[in-house]
Amino acid sequence: MKVTLLGAGAWGTAIAAQAARFLQEDDVCLWSRSAEQLLEIERSGQNKSYLPDIQLPKNLKLESHFSKAIGRLSSNDLLVIATPMSGLAETIAQVLKVANHPLNIIWLCKGLEPTTALLPHQVVAREHALHSHGIQHAYGALSGPSFAREVGAGMPCALTIASTSSHLCEIVQAAFHHGNMRIYSSDDLIGVELGGAIKNVLAIAAGIGDGLDLGLNARAAVLTRGLAEMMRLVKAAGGRPETCMGLTGVGDLILTATGDLSRNRRVGLELAAGKSLSEILAGLGHVAEGVLCAEAVADLARRLKVEMPITVMMGDVLSSKLTAHDAIKKLMGRDPKIEA
Repeated sequence: MKVTLLGAGAWGTAIAAQAARFLQEDDVCLWSRSAEQLLEIERSGQNKSYLPDIQLPKNLKLESHFSKAIGRLSSNDLLVIATPMSGLAETIAQVLKVANHPLNIIWLCKGLEPTTALLPHQVVAREHALHSHGIQHAYGALSGPSFAREVGAGMPCALTIASTSSHLCEIVQAAFHHGNMRIYSSDDLIGVELGGAIKNVLAIAAGIGDGLDLGLNARAAVLTRGLAEMMRLVKAAGGRPETCMGLTGVGDLILTATGDLSRNRRVGLELAAGKSLSEILAGLGHVAEGVLCAEAVADLARRLKVEMPITVMMGDVLSSKLTAHDAIKKLMGRDPKIEA
């Protein structure tokens, strides 16, 4: 089988390396709009901009021509969109305009579209209605607890592919379920995608708590009550709350809220230190999806009449309506509740 990945950032490069280690020569293609970036990867054998010091498989094919990257795929191959959430709509629209036969398409991004509060599969459905020319493609989301650097290095990892197409799930497993990577399948796209979005917001909250030196008890409270918020919203949105107890919910939450490689946790730590959000984001060098989707998640919760105090407070902090200190005070000053 052939695999094409669109987007040569850290995560796209890492997952491309995972596939290339186990598939045949030239079966895996990594596309970037920057020919200069690809020349540097070819020269050094590394993606020094996004995944430095990780040696990439020599059989990884590099491509800067979009139509060639798509055109090499048959109906039994796999297309992976590895852009941030902000690039999903544009990228899937371009794919659908170029595709002349059914494709198996998955995305790696986590979050909600900020202006509409749409989940990734809803963004894809909107673009499909506009640009698919009547061709029916199979769609899914690959998500779970995964730092790109560890995946790029071939360290153990478990992910979930969510799709209503069992055939697509099997194709994704054939591409990536090798060596130290396990791929589980699910048909709960809503639960998987919402878990991936909300955990980033909660990781910022956990980072704030750690940065303010509130202690491990406070971190445990944030993660536990944050998980309850996640399950409430997933249920209200039409997903299955039990999905939140798996890799794409509690698994990804634990990783992102406690791991030192987490960009969202780092945002929280630096907010607690008094830095401005613009200063923090300028220093990251990568996207922190929790910053981009916090208010969208809060808007979705309001629309569905779901109580999510931690998430809403993080939206207020990130939009400068509250300071980190004031948000903690407001959360701790809430009335007693029954745990449910």
